[in-house]
Parts: sequence; C-alpha cells; structure tokens
Amino acid sequence: MTASMDKTAAETGAGDGTVILSIDAMGGDRGPGPVVAGCDESASKNPELAFILHGPEDQLRPLVDKRKNLRGRCEIRDAQGVVSMSDKPSQVMRNGKGTSMWSAVESVRNGEAKVAVSCGNTGALMALSMVRLRKLPGVNRPAIGVLWPSRNEHGFNVMLDVGADVRADAHDLLQYALMGASYARNGLQVDMPRVGLLNVGTEEHKGRQELKDAHDLIREHAAAARFDFVGFVEGGDIPGNRADVIVTDGFTGNIALKTGEGTASLIGDFLKEAFKYTPLSRLAALLALPSLRRLQKRIDPRRVNGGVFLGLNGTVVKSHGSADATAVSAAVKLAFQLARSGFNEKVAARIAAAARVTQTASSSEATGEQT
Repeated sequence: MTASMDKTAAETGAGDGTVILSIDAMGGDRGPGPVVAGCDESASKNPELAFILHGPEDQLRPLVDKRKNLRGRCEIRDAQGVVSMSDKPSQVMRNGKGTSMWSAVESVRNGEAKVAVSCGNTGALMALSMVRLRKLPGVNRPAIGVLWPSRNEHGFNVMLDVGADVRADAHDLLQYALMGASYARNGLQVDMPRVGLLNVGTEEHKGRQELKDAHDLIREHAAAARFDFVGFVEGGDIPGNRADVIVTDGFTGNIALKTGEGTASLIGDFLKEAFKYTPLSRLAALLALPSLRRLQKRIDPRRVNGGVFLGLNGTVVKSHGSADATAVSAAVKLAFQLARSGFNEKVAARIAAAARVTQTASSSEATGEQT
C-alpha cells in the first residue's frame, strides 16, 4: 500500500462500513503464507474487509502481491521481530516492542483497527493485550471464549476459559459466567442464555470447594445479570443442549478443547478408512459424498477456529498456532463479525452493569454483617 492508499483506507473504514482488522502475520507455526492466504480467502467473501498486516515487509510483500483480493485493501506494517512459541510472556513484555504481535495489538489500541488476530504464543498475546489494551473495569482475569459445535438450535455453545489463565477462583468463575452470557447474547442472539458450571458431576456436593463457592455465587447473580443458571454440568454437556455457556478454568477448558479437536480429527480419519475398506464401501462413500461433506464441515475444527479474549478494552482473536489458510480465514471471519456488530462495546456495557450488581450485593452483605 502506498501512503495515499493507506490514508484512503483509514478514511473509508471510518465512513462507509469498511472494517479494518489488524493481523499478526508471523505468529503461526507455518509462517506468514497461510496467514496471508487466509486473509485473501476471507476478503474474497467480505468486500467490506481491509487489513493491516504486521511483519517483515520483505517477506510479506511478495505474498500479498500474489493475492488479487488483497490489492488496495492491505497495508503492510513493517515489524522485523517475531514472538516464538517458546518465548516467555515476561520476555516479550520487556523486549517485544518491535515484534509483529506487539504491532498488531498496538493498532487496536490506537484505534487504527477494530480487532487484532494472531496465531502466536497465547501467553505472550494475553500479556501484551492486558498491558496495552487494559482490562475492562470490574474484570479480574480476562478469559478466552470459544464457540463449540453443539446440539442447540443456534449450533454452538460458548465455552470459557480455554487457556487464558490456568487458575480461577469462585469470583473469577462468576466473571466468566457474566462474560460468557454476554457473548452468547450478542454473538449467538440468545436472549436468556443458560449457563452451566463444568464439574465432575451434576450433584451440588461434588467438586472442589472453589467450584461449590462459584456455584452459589453464580446462582445468586443470575437473575440480575439476565441469564439462567442450570447448575453443574459434565463433560458430555459441552456439545449438548443443556446449556448455552459452559464455564470452567483455563486448565480444564484448554484440555477439553484440544481433546474435542483431536477426537473430531480421529473420527474423520476413521470414516475415511472405513469407506476405503472394500469396493462396496467405496461405492457407498460415493453415494454418501454430499452427506459426508456436510458432516466433515460440521466437525472440522478449522472452521470454528478462533478464541476471543474477553474482558479487555479491545477485541483480540487468538487463532491456533498450527492454523492453515482455512483456519485463519475462519478466525478472520469471526473477527469481522465481532467488529461489525460492535461486540466489545456491548460486552463492556454488560460487564459494567454486572459489576455494579456484584458490588451492590457485596456492600449489602457487608452491611448486614456489621449490623
């Protein structure tokens, strides 16, 4: 992009519905190629999209120039440094200012782009996002929320946290419930989301003490925060229709997420093997091809790629480090939808309102104890 084209894009983004996304092109395991290809794929379907790509210009320019859908819609922001998967968040905070990840988050902070997307180091990305974008008032620990394919009519459940922080006490889990309900309300258009707390059983006496405490807190605040608390749920309910939002800590959520993705991949491989077993099974596969393609699309984890950092003054979408072009395109699509809907502003308003409810309840309890 030339300087004049950059200015035009910025002015267009402010006035005619164009949505500018900030993309960390260097964070993924596969290098910038799939990232640029994923942006091109998404741009071909969404004419309102424009991009700021962050990374070494000498590597990105040849890749961008080959993509006709990115012509005139993509600024390259030169950033020579790269955050590796082995870098510690503390190292990135001290020495990462010249990296593509830092530059991508900074574009959202400066208001140049609506959403940042990165395939990079989750811990470093969260640390950068928290420091540069800051947490929303009332949020203790941000969370990563994902859409999980489910039996619900709207097709997905919201699950959080899936890896922002391995720890979560009762108050953190309450905040996750509030943020998850807002995500479901604004992202899935569920007016009264049903929230479940993940546990080893549905009975109230089961689980660790922080889960029992969180159960009581979430139940107490459900009515004021406009969601329906269904109590404890089990692993089998994650893709089920008992709840719209599944709340858990980042350690458990991340393991569940990666187990689900691995299982989906295993089922796909088993189906391929089964239909190749005999000539008759190959004929059956040919007859069932349209149905098999629909099934593949529904269980393909690449097509629901993208975790949203919730609880920040800005929207960040975390893509898988191993994402290919299809997966990157899915993350970009999610970022585009969130940006176009004004999602972060709505979540901020809901969290602020919920924080006031929590503070009022805490003050009332304290007053009651004193009297």
